[in-house]
Amino acid sequence: MNDDVRNIVLGVVAAGVSAALGWLARTYLWRRRLRRKQAFFGLPDHAESLLVVNRNAGGPELSVMRHDVFALLELSALIKDCHAHAQVVAHDAARQGFGERTEFCLGGPASNRRMAAHLSSLLPGVRVNTEAAPDRWAFRIDGSDYPLHGGRSEYALLARLTAGERREARPVFLFCGQTAVSNQAATRHLARHHERLARTYGTGSFVLLLKVVNSEAYGPDVVELVADVTRAARTPLPEPAAGTG
Repeated sequence: MNDDVRNIVLGVVAAGVSAALGWLARTYLWRRRLRRKQAFFGLPDHAESLLVVNRNAGGPELSVMRHDVFALLELSALIKDCHAHAQVVAHDAARQGFGERTEFCLGGPASNRRMAAHLSSLLPGVRVNTEAAPDRWAFRIDGSDYPLHGGRSEYALLARLTAGERREARPVFLFCGQTAVSNQAATRHLARHHERLARTYGTGSFVLLLKVVNSEAYGPDVVELVADVTRAARTPLPEPAAGTG
């Protein structure tokens, strides 16, 4: 074997080794990224999860708003990317605890009984006005009010919560918006920023207050982070003083 042939063979071998090492490195990074995503969502391979569906608050019991359907599709894509499975459950049929399976709960307390239960038990510092106008659907958190101005400014809570401190407990994700558009905005924010959220919070709990800006023109795409309200949302409101009206 002369020098030219030997150089060609060595070049081919070196190229093959480099390609194999590159493939192994990309595969390792892809798997590590997948495992981090699965850990954040509580969705290991072939895990089962719940998509708790709300109803159209102004329509028939079985109807779902168009933007809520879009939100469910985005969540379904996230679940599929984790190599997991989803079961769609109506809000008034999900009669079980949480922690065994990851849960994605969509809609405000007026259209989703499951959400109302979660707010009461997991986020006692949040109040949502479900009564008549003028402040209907307004959020009250830590002494501040966040009213709904349809099409101009709408608010949503995006939360990741776990049951107690059990490491194996699966999280529940809440997407509690004042409107269907803000529900979808919360799911889209999670889909776009889950890696940053995982770096910030790991597998811990968080509650974020989001503001959807000018949804009449931009739909669910323009979202501002108002504040991390985790501590305030999870702290029970003080009981009214005895004898006050």
